[in-house]
Amino acid sequence: MTRKQLLLARIVFVLYLIAVAWLCFGHFESTEDMPRDFCGIPLDKIVHFIMFFPYPVLVYFAFNRFTAKWWTSLLCTLATFITGALIAAGTEIGQARLTTYRSGDPNDWKADILAIGVSCVVVVILYLFKQRKK
Repeated sequence: MTRKQLLLARIVFVLYLIAVAWLCFGHFESTEDMPRDFCGIPLDKIVHFIMFFPYPVLVYFAFNRFTAKWWTSLLCTLATFITGALIAAGTEIGQARLTTYRSGDPNDWKADILAIGVSCVVVVILYLFKQRKK
């Protein structure tokens, strides 16, 4: 990955974090017309899954140079999962304690963790593919 590509990946990662913060702490009035579930799954849990799924993939591209050996790849993926879980927990705690228009929901955190976990599996596959190619 060239320096320009790495810089672009890091800029996209920072913009993603800003977008997640905006989605988690924004005050949206027009959500009352939206359906409450999709195929029996609450829509807000689907939104949380979609919102946190890109996190490990963006970390993979933003910090790509840390993937030289298989065990380093696994440690990076574990660190990515833990940091993602902490960010997700922080958003829920922040919503509960810092806003009056949002509530922290443990089930939202579970949806975030599920998304991060599934995406981490994708990242491990990317790591293995990249290392096998070398």
